[in-house]
Amino acid sequence: MVFRGQKLWAWVLGFIQAVVFVVAISAILTDINNWANIIGFAGGFATGNVVGMLIENQLAMGYTHFRIISSRQGPAIADRIREAGYAVTEISGRGKDGTVTLLNCSVHRKRSQKIEKFVQEIDPEAFITAEDVRPVRRGFWGG
Repeated sequence: MVFRGQKLWAWVLGFIQAVVFVVAISAILTDINNWANIIGFAGGFATGNVVGMLIENQLAMGYTHFRIISSRQGPAIADRIREAGYAVTEISGRGKDGTVTLLNCSVHRKRSQKIEKFVQEIDPEAFITAEDVRPVRRGFWGG
């Protein structure tokens, strides 16, 4: 929520996390020799991290920027992405083995798997990177 600029949600979730932490730590510190409490806290903390990741993945809030490098099928991948209603920018480049096409595509995060699927279907050898981005100004998000 912090990364995505969601100030209210970041505050609410941070507040809840701090309260749970204070209550749990105070219980552990009152009986520091009780290993069950310590292991329970550590297990709960670790489980909370994983559950939080699963929830965040299901919500899929935000945007993803893809960089796709294809040595053979760049234009075909770009055409497929455009046919699906997304914007993509093609850039010709030179890689270690010759000419490549670099594709830049930014989409709503909920649509990320579609882009990955298009690339995989057309060029399984393509190199793909993805990163979370926060839009600053303008652009076409399609789909």
